[in-house]
Parts: sequence; C-alpha cells; structure tokens
Amino acid sequence: MRNILVKLFTVLVLVITAIGAFGADESLGTWKLNIGKSKFNPTAPVKSLTTTREAAEGGVKLTTTGEQADGTKINSSYTVKYDGNDYPVTGAPWDTISITQVDSNTFTTVTKKTGGKYKSTGRTVISKDGKTMTTTSKGINAEGKPFNYTMVWEKQSGDQSGIDATIGTHSSPITPAKPKPGKQ
Repeated sequence: MRNILVKLFTVLVLVITAIGAFGADESLGTWKLNIGKSKFNPTAPVKSLTTTREAAEGGVKLTTTGEQADGTKINSSYTVKYDGNDYPVTGAPWDTISITQVDSNTFTTVTKKTGGKYKSTGRTVISKDGKTMTTTSKGINAEGKPFNYTMVWEKQSGDQSGIDATIGTHSSPITPAKPKPGKQ
C-alpha cells in the first residue's frame, strides 16, 4: 500500500510541475523592437514598435504602438486565449489572430484578414535569459505579395512582469520576515 501511495504522490508532483511550467508565460512585459537586429523581406514596414503583453485569462492582452515606415501611427490591441481559436484584432493589417502556447517560451501564431488577402504564420521564442524575444513570420500581405521577417525584441529594463507571471496566481503572498526581538 505504501509503494502505491509513493508512486501516486510522485505522479501527482510531476503533473503539477508540468502544469506550472506550461502555464508560465515568459512573454509578459514590455518589449521594444530592435530594428537594427531585425530582418524584413522585402523591406521594413515599420520605423518603431513597442508592445506590452499582459496576462489575461488563458492567454494574453497585447497592445502595440509605434510608427509605420510612411510615418502613420500604429495603435493595435487584442486579447487572445492560447487555444488556437481566432480572436478579433483592431489597428493591424489583419483582423483575426490565433495563438497556441507551445511552452513557457514558445508560441505559434496565425493572422488573417477576413475577406482579404493578408495571411501569415509565425513563431515567437523568448530567450532563456528572458531578455530577447524573436518573432519569425511569413505570409501574404494585403496586396497579395509574399513577405517574411525576423523581428528581434528587447525586454525593457525595470520590467519585472515576465520574470514569473504565475507568482500571483499560484502561490501565497510574500510577507516580510518579522524582526527578531533585541536585534533592531
């Protein structure tokens, strides 16, 4: 009986650990596009981009601001669950997005324009140190022409939201240690 309980406990710990690791989202935080390290084919459609990724139920709320190559301002936002279903997007060349979380550092994406030509598939990977996010994508733009890019994003200093996004939902609050009597 003891062996069965030990095995059951071990399996339970492994399952909980796997759920915790998968549930983490290292993409959370504020990221700025490094245009110099990024590659675009045919050309860079933007001059600057900053994106903020916030935890949302089962996924992420994403807000992106910046400037297109022609000087037009960018202000895009959406909230999406990581379930692979299409969700609405405002302020982008596409109007739906679906995201699937592969692991805490990797995501796959499909964007589309309903009734239009725009469609792309992509993959986002956050570096092990959590300081760089790389998004690769390829597809067909609104004019029906193929494109591909590799965007390199840098985590903004002072942003702690991506260090452990699960801390607020999976553990008790941290309380400061009480000082020892006579040692103040």
